[in-house]
Amino acid sequence: MNVDTVERDDIIMISALQHYSYCPRQCALIHIEQEFSDNVHTARGDAAHARVDESGWEIQPGARVERALPVWSDRLGLSGRCDAVEFRKDGSIYPVETKHGPRKTKAHDDLQLAAQALCLEEMTRKSVPRGAIYHHSSRRRREVVITDALRIQVEEVTAAVRALLISGKLPPPANDTRCKECSLKEICQPEALAAKASQLSLRSSLFVPD
Repeated sequence: MNVDTVERDDIIMISALQHYSYCPRQCALIHIEQEFSDNVHTARGDAAHARVDESGWEIQPGARVERALPVWSDRLGLSGRCDAVEFRKDGSIYPVETKHGPRKTKAHDDLQLAAQALCLEEMTRKSVPRGAIYHHSSRRRREVVITDALRIQVEEVTAAVRALLISGKLPPPANDTRCKECSLKEICQPEALAAKASQLSLRSSLFVPD
């Protein structure tokens, strides 16, 4: 990717990277179609974020904690907000992202945290080698190392999201296990669209000679 500063009109929300990593169609529905719907999972997420969504700061043993801290990267064209960032007495910077559910089998949340880390590095000119996902349901933190692989993935997914938004097109539905927990399932209608695609395929083959 070109390292020049991205135009202001081309800024991508960090949350879009997590949405795209989970499902490109979900990302398009939210960030192109401006669609959103609540289900039990989003409701739990809202409850888990009730405190961290309020901006402010506090002093904890060994650190000053900034909550709902705006972050951005001019180089990548990213903008968002960290649930919490610990500015520790040893000079280290430690972002913490709150999630309501258990650890995901894929690294959607890790990708979002890594994007926050890259933004913080650009803003502070300090290395941010690790952060944590706080799982609200278990009340436990899971530390995430911001590896080179994660950094590359942030850049690749950012480019993919930008291309998706520029195209303005909805990708086809996944129609797999991801759809079960998606709050946009009724809007997306993956089963109906998949069935329609199957019908079109069958129809096109009806008159194909053997």
